[in-house]
Amino acid sequence: MHSRRPIAAIAVSIAVVAAVLGARLASEQAPPLSSHRILAAFVQLAGSPPRIAWPREGQSAVEVEGVGSFGSSGRSAPVPIASVAKVMTAYLTLTEFPLAPGASGFEIGITPADVAEQRSRTAEGQSTVAVRRGEILDEREALQAMMLPSGNNIAALLAVRDAGGVPAFLTQMNRTAHALKMRSTTYTDPSGFDAGTISTAADQLKLARAAMAIPAFAEIVGETHAQVPVAGQVDNLNALVGHEGFTGVKTGSDRAAGGCLLFTRQVEVAGRRLTVVGAVLGQRQGAWIESALASARNLGNTAAAAVQVHTALPAGTPVITLSRADGGRTTALTTHALQRIGWPGLRIPVGLATVTGLRVVTRGQRLVTVTLGGLRAAGERSVQGVADRTLGGPSLGWRLSHIL
Repeated sequence: MHSRRPIAAIAVSIAVVAAVLGARLASEQAPPLSSHRILAAFVQLAGSPPRIAWPREGQSAVEVEGVGSFGSSGRSAPVPIASVAKVMTAYLTLTEFPLAPGASGFEIGITPADVAEQRSRTAEGQSTVAVRRGEILDEREALQAMMLPSGNNIAALLAVRDAGGVPAFLTQMNRTAHALKMRSTTYTDPSGFDAGTISTAADQLKLARAAMAIPAFAEIVGETHAQVPVAGQVDNLNALVGHEGFTGVKTGSDRAAGGCLLFTRQVEVAGRRLTVVGAVLGQRQGAWIESALASARNLGNTAAAAVQVHTALPAGTPVITLSRADGGRTTALTTHALQRIGWPGLRIPVGLATVTGLRVVTRGQRLVTVTLGGLRAAGERSVQGVADRTLGGPSLGWRLSHIL
């Protein structure tokens, strides 16, 4: 009789321990699944890199506004830009004195000193627009006379009208260049005739974007010709305007700078109207302006042709893995493809928003939202990543080993 008591006590103890272990196993909560990102912070559009017709001399840069940059060619050191400098003069004028559609703006009365200056500049071989004593130029006419036939004397008139004098206006030009992050740009005169006015192709793209955002500026540089009081019809030296989608912006040429052109070109892709912005500097193969026009035309057209709709993120792309403590895992795959406008090699930023705190998942469950940057042709900006397999709690072996 006495020998049965220890056995019974042991049995009871075992039963109690088993009950405790069972309860512990039943109540033991697995740790949250750990997440590991697979998809990089950027995806690159697939395919062969586009063939861009970079000029063989000087320097150049080209981009598609809102999409990305093709990069640049040639040296990046600042060089003379000749009359391309007038883009900043016009930009500052229209910033200080905005022109509403159809409006004429302020007026400038031409003095004998202005006539003498125009004749002196003409004698030096500068590009000028004829003026007459007593003539009245309104703001729009002055901008047309400066930007289309590239009147250096008109640039000086606008500098005086805007800031009271050329030195004060130059201070504004350089301060504005700094504000636009044109770190390689220095202005020494409002017309660009002085060879000390230097910049880079990349810097000029920054100014072009800002200037073309002003409707009056874009309208004026997009004109093939205009009428001004004394000179009569003045023609745009940028002969690309009005052809093949080219819409602006400014030529420049002299011995120090060679041929230069800051340009914009429109292209339509998947119903979206896009703007190619480019600059060519230091073109000297043949007549300066004609050389710049030819280089810009080739550069702008090849850049425009390269812009297409591409699959940026295919369906079934692995995005993240979720892992259990015992090594079991599931992978989130994108449910469908996302497309973007661009060209092969263009990098598109990727953002992830991962569902947190999960301990188990079922196949097809949403685990992450993938947000793709870049310009959409149509469709969604984001896509879901769902589990490719069910992932339950940790194995019994892992639970037993972690019960205490």
